[in-house]
Order: sequence, then structure tokens, then C-alpha cells
Amino acid sequence: MKVMQELVAYFDRRGDLSKAQLRKLLDQGFLAADAPPTMLDLCDPVGATYYFRVRGAVEGSLWGTDVYTGDSALTVAAVHAGLVKPDETAIVKVTVVAPPAQYQGSARRGVTSHDFGRYGSAYRLSAI
Repeated sequence: MKVMQELVAYFDRRGDLSKAQLRKLLDQGFLAADAPPTMLDLCDPVGATYYFRVRGAVEGSLWGTDVYTGDSALTVAAVHAGLVKPDETAIVKVTVVAPPAQYQGSARRGVTSHDFGRYGSAYRLSAI
């Protein structure tokens, strides 16, 4: 699955995959894996892209807004980012990004994230 995700991410970054092609891969089960609890072990290298099946949650550790610390709960971040509702499932795109100097917390969609200073890894979520 990881090799397939790396190939799709490569073509996606180059703009060689249409949304319809990407959706077809997702619908056929060739792309999205169940989401890990956090991205901590996957936040290297910067620019890496993953596609995960996420079931939204409102409880769990969360630091940042739009860009989250690598140890933030992926299921909670997806709700906070507005990509899935609590207890619903969706496929999200996760991109490893360079960590900011500071993470700003906020309250969104029934989820509160917290401020945090420097942290070694970060990710951003987006819709497919």
C-alpha cells in the first residue's frame, strides 16, 4: 500500500492525475489505508503525501490550526479541519510540511486545539 501511495503522490504533485482518476483509485481500494493514530512516525520527509481513511473524533490531543503537530490525533484534526464530521468516515490527503516556529490553537467544529511552541514534525490535511 505504501508503494502505491508514494507513486500516486508523485503523480499528484506533478499534476498528472485528475480528480476523477484519483477518485477511481480510492473507490477501488488501491490507495487509502486506515489512518494511524498520529503522523509521528510518518512525518519524514517534508512533502510526503498519504491518503487515509479517517473516522472523525472530537476527543484527543490536538495542537495547531491548519498545520498540526506530528503527534496530534489525526481523527480529531480531520474534524477540526472540517474534512469529516464526528463518527463519519472520509478519505483525506495528509501532507507532511515543514514545522512552523509556533502552532496556534483554535476552536472549530466542536473541537479545541491548543497552542504549542516549536515541535519537530508537522502535517496539513486536505480533501480529496
